Amino acid sequence: MQFKRGRELKRTRIEIIPMIDTIFFLLVFFMLSSLSLTHLNGLRVNLPRAATMPRQPSGQLTLTIDRTQKLFVNSQPATLKTLPAQLTKAAGKTRLENVLLVVNADRQVPYGLVIKTIDAAHALGIQRYAWATATPSTTSAQQLAPQPPQ
Repeated sequence: MQFKRGRELKRTRIEIIPMIDTIFFLLVFFMLSSLSLTHLNGLRVNLPRAATMPRQPSGQLTLTIDRTQKLFVNSQPATLKTLPAQLTKAAGKTRLENVLLVVNADRQVPYGLVIKTIDAAHALGIQRYAWATATPSTTSAQQLAPQPPQ
């Protein structure tokens, strides 16, 4: 006498659609959480536009000069007199020769004030600078393109 098996062995399958959904969810989660971890040291200023300026890595020190000519070191208020001490304090244990100073000046700030602040930083031994600029929009990029003679 031959007995039937109670149940047949089914071949197991790995469902790929739920796995894709899970991986996509994790990707979005990590992208959004990494955006919230970005630490910006600068204040909002009206930056000048530059079409050819290369992107710089985020620096350890940010020197901001707003429209009203107020100075800030990593979002902390400063004056020309206190600027050297605040730059040294903000750099911490990092040697000032190795610090990248990002200058974030409003486009309406007088050129002389920017030079005074850079001179004060250079006197401390800071040798690396980056200038924060805004990327041009498509309309301003079209304005920068040479126009054919008419």
